[in-house]
Amino acid sequence: MSKSIPPISYLSPAAEADNNENIDIFDRAKSYGVEEFHLKHDAATGLKAVVAIHGPHRGPALGGTRCLTYPTVDHALYDAARLARAMSFKSAFAGLHYSGGKGVLIRPAQIQNADAYFESYGAFIDSLGGRFITAVDVGTSVDDMNIIARRTKHVLSTSVSHGDPSLFTARGLVRGILAAVKNRLNRDDIEGLHIGVQGVGKVGFHLVYLLHQQGAKITISEKNDEVARQCIDNFGATRVGTNKVYGIDCDVLSPCALGGVINDATVHQIKARVICGAANNQLTSDRHGDILHKKKIFYVPDYVVNAGGLIHVALGETKQSQAAITGIYNAVTDIYQRSESTKEPSHRAANRIAEQIISESKPRSVFV
Repeated sequence: MSKSIPPISYLSPAAEADNNENIDIFDRAKSYGVEEFHLKHDAATGLKAVVAIHGPHRGPALGGTRCLTYPTVDHALYDAARLARAMSFKSAFAGLHYSGGKGVLIRPAQIQNADAYFESYGAFIDSLGGRFITAVDVGTSVDDMNIIARRTKHVLSTSVSHGDPSLFTARGLVRGILAAVKNRLNRDDIEGLHIGVQGVGKVGFHLVYLLHQQGAKITISEKNDEVARQCIDNFGATRVGTNKVYGIDCDVLSPCALGGVINDATVHQIKARVICGAANNQLTSDRHGDILHKKKIFYVPDYVVNAGGLIHVALGETKQSQAAITGIYNAVTDIYQRSESTKEPSHRAANRIAEQIISESKPRSVFV
């Protein structure tokens, strides 16, 4: 499990409004757009867990579990809810019969006993009776999923169940970048294109490797000196400071760290003509996507292009999963063309597509 994950720093609308812990959980569920919040506190292990379920529209909820430091409980609720909604949209685009869900662990200052901590979380998931199936995410690992699996069968991304999906996320992301470049820049390849990658962790490192193979010029932003040095030495990448990556003069900007990176402080710095990255919920709000659209920057919705990992987790290495990951190219093309024809921002066009898919789907029993 990662030892140095930074805290989530972007505020939810509710937190901005009242900035306190007087939380009406039902009001939060309604305003954050989810049907269910499930909470677990285990004082013995330090576990504080939130599971958000967007809705039972397409089957059981599937989504990773992240373990991060949060400024307040409300930040954790908001993060879980936004991620659950994104997972619904991601499954819809990928043609998977799952609803969206997300697990969030409010990381304590120190986890005293990782086995007990994740076993407690596993028991909590099991108590939901299959309504939520989890997998790895930011701040958790395959080893953590193995521990969770001791207490529940409702977990993927274990050593015996498809493992770490990061490489498959990166492969799908490359398909998305190729489609975006074709539509926005009229290029059939990325050789010689300048691509900025913000965050070279699990997915970002694989992405840099794949981009290097295809001849891209790569600039990275990464806090981990050792990982950054590997990218420089092995892939010829150039490194810039964390806050400077947004303003580099590049063709494609690929955010691959945490969410909320396109915000009031960064949106006007961006010079890239395409934004296509793996980080979930890159837009702090819809209006930031509207600003990108006005600047004629093609923002590729993250839940479309980072679906490769979910596809792999759900289907494994099969012909069906390979075809679905390859199909990310066509999905991005469809979004671009709809945005161009309707003159609406790409994130709004994609949301409409996902909502239509979900509305036409019949619920599937979690016990089938």
